Amino acid sequence: MHIAPSLLRRRHLLAAGLTAPLAAVAASPMPRASARPVTIAQLFDASAAEQDVAKDFLAGSRAAWQEINSQGGLRGRAVQHVAIETDGTAAGVRRACMAALEDPACIALSGTAGNPVALHAVASLSQDRAGIAHVAPWLQSGGVEVDERTFPIFAGRQEQIAHALKSLVAMGVREVGAVFTSGHEADLSQREVAASAAALRLGLSTYRADGDLARLGQRLGPASPALLLFLGGTPELVQFTHGLDRQARQRYVIALGEVNLQTVLQMGASKAIPIIATQPVPHVGASLPVVRRYRDAMARLFDEPPAALGLAGYIAARYTFEVLEAVDGPLTRASALAAFQRRAAMDVGGYRVSYDESRRSATFVTQSMLTADGRVVG
Repeated sequence: MHIAPSLLRRRHLLAAGLTAPLAAVAASPMPRASARPVTIAQLFDASAAEQDVAKDFLAGSRAAWQEINSQGGLRGRAVQHVAIETDGTAAGVRRACMAALEDPACIALSGTAGNPVALHAVASLSQDRAGIAHVAPWLQSGGVEVDERTFPIFAGRQEQIAHALKSLVAMGVREVGAVFTSGHEADLSQREVAASAAALRLGLSTYRADGDLARLGQRLGPASPALLLFLGGTPELVQFTHGLDRQARQRYVIALGEVNLQTVLQMGASKAIPIIATQPVPHVGASLPVVRRYRDAMARLFDEPPAALGLAGYIAARYTFEVLEAVDGPLTRASALAAFQRRAAMDVGGYRVSYDESRRSATFVTQSMLTADGRVVG
């Protein structure tokens, strides 16, 4: 498969950027030098399977913290944003959590990037009964018990799947296919897909690739559904479209929030296959204040186009800042945790955070479409 030079450069920068700690340096003007900085730690997954998710999410968070520092910091104190690399394993995430906990200046974990890392972090912090807030992790798996130190603000796979299938029913669709890129993906989501389809009385056919996505796309028979829910990442989706492109029947693919539509285009996905991304954040072209600020920050600070995962990282940091900015009294790890534990409803530049009985804020889901001429429309 041909990969555009721009994407190769992006992957090279990704590899370089994810192999070193990223202590964010505040852009000038700096907060007053006499006040000690506070540290916000961000765990990220540098494994091959998750690095695309982590790279975009981390870039959005970095943009937000640099922007915050340039505007006076957190209550007049500079924020040292420290990104801690993990390999995505339980042991690696545990070491990363311990590194954050051992830093007395670290008052919160914010924007854990990558679903496997988020899952392991929840387990590790719970096991250690750590007195630190774990704010806005990219926690996509359903069925996870959210404890008193974890504050998810993004819809997970279960909510995204339900939204995608409901939108199909609204269009009169009565049958859908679900494509799992591996046994692991099937284990993560097959039960949720089946339950959502049954609740909506949708016919469901399931397919598992186990490696060769292009071959799976080629061998889908004429009786298979025209609309396919894709459970996997960006590179796998591109391979799958190449297989579908060789069929006479028109197909439509619905992906979830971990797919980057801009990267799909850069990697040379088939333009004959319309792709719809179901996302837990607004469309990156939306007019909401938080989206406009994100686009402006990315244009000023990075040579990267706006992306849904980047916007999620930006929102994670801005939400963390808004809650910490309102803390009464000294800003400590304990006072930060207490502030988040109120789980107060908040509007982050038009992105609404409102927790339910399961301690999640997971109501916002939208869809964007990659058109044949390369535009992403909401």
